[in-house]
Amino acid sequence: MGVSLFQFSEDQAEAFDRVAEMLRGAGVDIDESITTPDAPAREDVLAVIGKAGSGKTMLLARLYEAMQDAGVDVISGDYESRRRKDRRTLAILAPTNKAASVLRMQGVPATTIHRILYTPVYDPEYEKVAEWLAGGAERPVVEGLTDIALDRAFAFYQTNRSIPGALAAAGLRGSDFITGWKRREDPLDIGFVDESSMLDERQFEDLKEIFPTLLLFGDPAQLAPVNQSGAMVFDGLPERRKLVLHRIHRQDLDNPILDLAHALSDESLHFEAFERMIADAARSDPRVVMAERVESDLMARSPVLVWRNVTRVRLIQAFRAAFGAPPDALVPGEPLICDGIELPLKHRKKRIDLEARGLIKGAQVIYLGPGNKPGFSRLHVVGAEDPQVSAASIIKIELPDEEEPFIPYAARMGAAFLHGAAVTIHKAQGSQWRDVQVFAPDLYAASRAGRMEAGIPLWKRLAYVAITRAEERLLWVTRNRLARPTEPLSIQDLNVAPKTFQLTAEAELEN
Repeated sequence: MGVSLFQFSEDQAEAFDRVAEMLRGAGVDIDESITTPDAPAREDVLAVIGKAGSGKTMLLARLYEAMQDAGVDVISGDYESRRRKDRRTLAILAPTNKAASVLRMQGVPATTIHRILYTPVYDPEYEKVAEWLAGGAERPVVEGLTDIALDRAFAFYQTNRSIPGALAAAGLRGSDFITGWKRREDPLDIGFVDESSMLDERQFEDLKEIFPTLLLFGDPAQLAPVNQSGAMVFDGLPERRKLVLHRIHRQDLDNPILDLAHALSDESLHFEAFERMIADAARSDPRVVMAERVESDLMARSPVLVWRNVTRVRLIQAFRAAFGAPPDALVPGEPLICDGIELPLKHRKKRIDLEARGLIKGAQVIYLGPGNKPGFSRLHVVGAEDPQVSAASIIKIELPDEEEPFIPYAARMGAAFLHGAAVTIHKAQGSQWRDVQVFAPDLYAASRAGRMEAGIPLWKRLAYVAITRAEERLLWVTRNRLARPTEPLSIQDLNVAPKTFQLTAEAELEN
């Protein structure tokens, strides 16, 4: 077996063994690295739950490696090879683009749930190239593609397992080889779902229809979906179907941010004492900062995390004023949050197209500039595998004390966006940023409100989710003030894809 168990803690090793037992029942033996082609499909769900730092992601990565060693095919969101009856499949999913990108940066080929629900339809000629790259066919002869172009595609695919990327390396555009998107009709095999605390019951039922074998990874201390009264989908599983990780691993033992997160489990801890703990941590470790004002420069890429919508709107207005953004237009580099797709039912195909390209509700987006047609915007979808998109947009900027938002750009229909310089902590779940600013006056207001969620003070759940969004540095903002920016907004930090690799939705949305 290719997995080194000595890396595991005792609870991780126990969870690994339990998952291995479940997978054997599904026809995949990760201990012996063998698969059974005709294993009976039966519904089986396990949940691996634990707080931040307990090793959930490391366990998921090791299970993925063991599945690979056993010869299981990994299904990605960009291309699915023709199913072979003698092969078993695995899809690794996350609810958001950013959550999927966090896994991909650790070598785990994750995609979003939407990209598995909706599959791309390839032009038949270029599908021959995709099948060849995926190992399911001989090298093809395709009109318009030279041997040199095919060699470039093959070389790209050997280092980056992306079919669209490989075809782009051959000189093709997305609109050349992807002709549309369709809702998945056939079930898959085994699914791993990260950040499962974000799932609602409807999504959970959808996943169970697609995957007879499902493994959930989730943090019980996070905030439950707003429509579920504090409950998470794995809460309803029998206790024997829940594998709990308790230990915080060595690499996280000296992390002051995780220390603060876990201190919130103390039932006697009140807000003022917690804030004193943050101040103590800030005096001894630069990874924690007691800040008297919000840093406007950071807001352009990592939003301020707040509880109340009124705070969010006021901070956004302060951000735009600080950068000199005109009231009737966006400046390239301004952050946005996708608020859903506003299309009538008859345009279901267009909705699928936009969602499959990463424009799902809650997606973080950077505005790059106006598109080539009225109402269109060029956008960078943060965390998406193919981030550059041009789409019909309805962009709303909310104003303090105003019921109706200001709309600087509006197509008749398309993707809707809110400004993203500040977001609620609920919307921040599943995302991580290098530096995170938490607006402490909002959490103090939540503590004074005395609200509870699933038996835990709401302010503690909010604080836990907010501070664990920080990868390296936590800024605990104590005052309602905004620092002046040090430089203008820019898009130079974004890895802009080659022009031939852009996937645009303009043609489809114009029809």
